[in-house]
Amino acid sequence: MTATDFQSARRNMVEYQIRCCKVLDPTTLDLIESMPRENFLPEHLRSLAYMEGHVPLPANQEMLSPLQEAMILQCLMLEGHERVLEIGTGTGFLTTMLAMQAAEVVGCEIHATLADLSRDNISNHGINNAKVLQVNAMDPDAMAALTEMQQPFDVIVLGASIKEVPAHIQALLAENGQMMAFIGSNPVVSLIHRRKVGNNAQDVGMFETLLQDMEGVPECREFVF
Repeated sequence: MTATDFQSARRNMVEYQIRCCKVLDPTTLDLIESMPRENFLPEHLRSLAYMEGHVPLPANQEMLSPLQEAMILQCLMLEGHERVLEIGTGTGFLTTMLAMQAAEVVGCEIHATLADLSRDNISNHGINNAKVLQVNAMDPDAMAALTEMQQPFDVIVLGASIKEVPAHIQALLAENGQMMAFIGSNPVVSLIHRRKVGNNAQDVGMFETLLQDMEGVPECREFVF
């Protein structure tokens, strides 16, 4: 595909996958239409960059769909001062867009291959306010050992489905902070927009979707009597 082909595919993606699904915020739409999604994929996958649904990634992972990415950005409505934690950076596409709208982004990626790829992609797009750590974010001890986790985050984005947000992740959210999380278990997963108010969490469901399960979650033993 040529650069013109990718540009046309990008416009069609915004029009027929995103705008038609009630993502109407001009800032969000302009940002996504300006981003060369294909540049965040290995060469042999670039022709799939603007397909509807999930694009396969190395390490048996998948990219969030364009609609999922757009809805996250529209819900957060970042103002430029926020400190953001992203769990599951993939190839760094959403990480880069978050960094373009926030003060600082810290990404956690469990797979070394993807952590390296996302770092390269983020750097290649001129982003200097985002870092990617290779860590299992579902491991409380591993997260507690990181200096980057010693201060709370205004925004937390979880990029894979999980039955419930672990307590150590919830504890990292600042007062009045926002969280975007895919809650549930396939085939029923809901994108949730959560706000922390005091000791309470106020959740708003955005839509139901499909998404890979979060890796690294400790298994709960079931007792059979």
